[in-house]
Amino acid sequence: MTDELFILGVAIAVALVVARTLSRRFNLPEAILLVILGLLVSAIPGVGSIEVPPELVLTVFLPPLVYHAAFFSAPRETREDAVPIVIMAFSLTCVTALCVALAVGATVPGLAVGAALALGAAVAPTDPVAATSVIKRLGAPRRLVTILEGESLVNDGVALTMFGLALTMLQQEVTPGFAALELLQVVVGGLAYGLALAWVIGRLRPLIRDPGAQIVLSLATPFLAYIPAEHLGLSGVLATIVVGFYLGLRRDGLLQPASRLTGEMFWEVLVFLLESTLFVLLGLQILDVFHGIEGDRIWPHVPLTVLLVIGVVVLVRMVWTVVVVPLLRFRRFASIEFKERFVMGWAGIRGAITLAIALSIPAEAQGRNLLVFIAACVVLATLLGQAPTLAPLLRKLGMGESEAEMKEETVAREALLESALARIDELAADDKVDERTAQVYRQLFELRLDKVREVLDDEREPEHGKGKIRRELIRAQRKKLDDLYERRKISADARRKLAHELDLEERRRVSGTQGG
Repeated sequence: MTDELFILGVAIAVALVVARTLSRRFNLPEAILLVILGLLVSAIPGVGSIEVPPELVLTVFLPPLVYHAAFFSAPRETREDAVPIVIMAFSLTCVTALCVALAVGATVPGLAVGAALALGAAVAPTDPVAATSVIKRLGAPRRLVTILEGESLVNDGVALTMFGLALTMLQQEVTPGFAALELLQVVVGGLAYGLALAWVIGRLRPLIRDPGAQIVLSLATPFLAYIPAEHLGLSGVLATIVVGFYLGLRRDGLLQPASRLTGEMFWEVLVFLLESTLFVLLGLQILDVFHGIEGDRIWPHVPLTVLLVIGVVVLVRMVWTVVVVPLLRFRRFASIEFKERFVMGWAGIRGAITLAIALSIPAEAQGRNLLVFIAACVVLATLLGQAPTLAPLLRKLGMGESEAEMKEETVAREALLESALARIDELAADDKVDERTAQVYRQLFELRLDKVREVLDDEREPEHGKGKIRRELIRAQRKKLDDLYERRKISADARRKLAHELDLEERRRVSGTQGG
């Protein structure tokens, strides 16, 4: 078993690398490639027979994903648009889950109510990255991005609370009164526990000065929030969201710059690994899931059920955002234009959270294979059907900048910065400003100009712009550093320290280009 797990781990790692490489080279959806590679991995002798415990998926994958999304949210903008976010997250998630449960219950004979609701809770929450990454890149209104990110964060908590209720329904009979009290205890208790833990960790983090210890604490935090809350019968997801939001709001005051730099890089890699692994695990299990329902008496109902659930998920969101929500006449929502609401409706792409919930359905639950299969179809359908059409839709509605417009703006920025640099030289030449002050402003504007010119690098000869020069200078320094070490002029510690400084310099250049 140990050898098989090792092979599985190596196979997943190879799948992640191959999927990312192929995705960038051929401009294909990375998630689809990961599922396909997962299918191929399942064909490796011994790997396909490995079963991943459902509760392990929920406990290991969900807390860090939710915590990361909450930590890096935009607190001020989220507060300003709290009304539309709450409306979308609570009402739309509940309506979607209930409509999916009714649709599945009507098409699959004999399916328990709890099982149908578990599927509804799994496919109700949206993916925060799949849609907003496209919208951000095209320059869509920031408010639209904020609402989508805030909604996807809160609806995770709502969906998982409903999922917990569904699992309870699978084990015992649940009355409406019991369900209401259970939800109240789960929600209020989760929020209270999250606030208490956030306060404790907020007091503890400034006392830890070592960046490595800071990262270890940040990694432990979501699990400290999620696991004890779940054991106490509270909402671990809501507790995790509260802790992440509270610490994210105060992250500049809680962490030293070195910790922030290293921590953000660590979490970026961790979230990529977790989300990608979920898609590979889906591919690993998809054949077993398919064979589990292939010979079942419900097999004739599967195609209709899949199409019906996909239709319900897409149409309910479109109708809710475009038609129903405006009728509620909430002031903050009323100011959102029709085309923005239309994009919000179409941006309901499902992803890693849906997979995590679906894969965590207990193995003994009635119709588990069918539920996982339907959830996987919803994820793949929205990734293939909605994600690729977001960019053309935004351009059609005039909500995204075209490539020509973005290039024009970048060229204009370059001209403005060049004029500022020329004026600095004129002022220094006329002795209207001292050389030291002129040099400070010259470096500032040259740094900005480097960022702008690197955006244009693909359109120009490599010799143009200072980004190429800076890369060559860093490369020369690395070569010299290696040479000094080989000639025993410096120690390994000195080499490592100086190499780290060069890494930071190059990373600042890259991140500055992306942010500029």
